[in-house]
Amino acid sequence: MKNLRVGSYNLLHGMKVLGGAQERDQAALAASVAQLDVDVLGIQEVDAAQERSGMVDQTAAVARAMGAEHWRFVPTVVGTPGPGASFRASTPADIEAAQQGSSSEPLYGVGLISRIPVLGWHHLLMDPAKITMPLLIPGNPRPKVLRVPDEPRAVVAAVLDLPTPVTVATAHLSFVPVFNINQLRRIKTWLADLPRPLILAGDFNLPGRIPAKVTGWSAAELGATYPVFKPRVQFDHILSDGVAAHSAAVHALPVSDHCAVTADFSL
Repeated sequence: MKNLRVGSYNLLHGMKVLGGAQERDQAALAASVAQLDVDVLGIQEVDAAQERSGMVDQTAAVARAMGAEHWRFVPTVVGTPGPGASFRASTPADIEAAQQGSSSEPLYGVGLISRIPVLGWHHLLMDPAKITMPLLIPGNPRPKVLRVPDEPRAVVAAVLDLPTPVTVATAHLSFVPVFNINQLRRIKTWLADLPRPLILAGDFNLPGRIPAKVTGWSAAELGATYPVFKPRVQFDHILSDGVAAHSAAVHALPVSDHCAVTADFSL
């Protein structure tokens, strides 16, 4: 394999934003994912068995859209996160149930999907900040600014079965300033013993070049990714250690308030 395309996509639980806010548009989600044509995709703000997204296992749905046979969903929350919502942090038993497809409760978290066979899966859970923040929440007919509690966060990593194994990971970091920088530092330490080359993609809630400066890793050359209808700031990143992206792109897709991002690597 000479080229590896990796992507990151904050799904906003599959909400269609461009063209008017709309929930449960499974065809739009599948079409958006297929358009990226990636080998490995990290997804954030992912639902499973949630009424708001039609009770769909969105990680499995994204895998089908990619034509991928390997995926892992790591729930960070049991319940429905957001302003005024009721949820609790997931436990190891919740994560095991999600991976077995046997959970009977609504779940929310991060996922990683690969067209390439995986030698091993790894994940790390991180506690939330104990404060709320005002955030712009997509809605119909217009977005609203609401105070939202932080939630537990996670990173999930896969070691790809390639002639030289490659580690690809995805994370969704806190929206609380400084707290998210400390999370990124913790992730760097946690990933230290996994095989290189390594690629970390996700929604870091950190602007511009900060993630590359914090980690010391190479950053794919991307632009603003948020909000999708008029991107002004880059929250979505692809970093790498031991390899550098030779091309990268930002994709404004119908689903989500974030743009998706992709990067190509020569192996």
